[in-house]
Amino acid sequence: MPNNFMAEFESFADRKTWQKGVRYLSKKDRTMARLLKKKIFEKIELHTHHYDAIVHSIIYQQISGAAGNSILRKFKGLYGGKLPKPSQFLATKEAKVRAAGISPQKYSYIKDLCEKIESGQLELKKFSRMPNDQIILELDDVRGIGRWTAEMFLMFSLGRTDVLPMDDLGIRNSIKRVYKLKALPEREFMSKLEEKWRPYNSIASLGLWFSHDNKEVK
Repeated sequence: MPNNFMAEFESFADRKTWQKGVRYLSKKDRTMARLLKKKIFEKIELHTHHYDAIVHSIIYQQISGAAGNSILRKFKGLYGGKLPKPSQFLATKEAKVRAAGISPQKYSYIKDLCEKIESGQLELKKFSRMPNDQIILELDDVRGIGRWTAEMFLMFSLGRTDVLPMDDLGIRNSIKRVYKLKALPEREFMSKLEEKWRPYNSIASLGLWFSHDNKEVK
């Protein structure tokens, strides 16, 4: 059976793991088999620098991609075109960071992240060998990082194979459309899908996101 402890540390960015997951899901679910026929794997690019990935996710929270790109560019401009190290950020005056378009809330979120890293309370290097639930708990302890952001980190930084972001609107809209539901799926329905797709929920999620962005996939 593919559902074992070590499977949690596999990465869907590995082609063999991806292909194994696609075969498994295609046998379990006809709808998923149809979605995963599309060339999704070639579009996968993990953000493997953990600190950068979390800062990116904070900046892009609740704003459009275009707005996030603009703010990120200005923010990086303060540090020679790169994201600052935690110590650099903490040494920068808040007014200077705010002038780059970082809101007061997001400034406090990045500051809390940097303080926890600098104090050793948060050790991002350990995440690659930690189980998903423990990573979610540790990230949830950082101000401004909730379950959704932690799930995005698990998927797009670590490449974990078994993540289904149940609160993601794109995922829910895709499920409604491809499973021909009258309304957005309730949590009970999504939990049943999660059990059916385990341990490859992340690959299923990518199939759903791709179908949401490509309406011809029905």
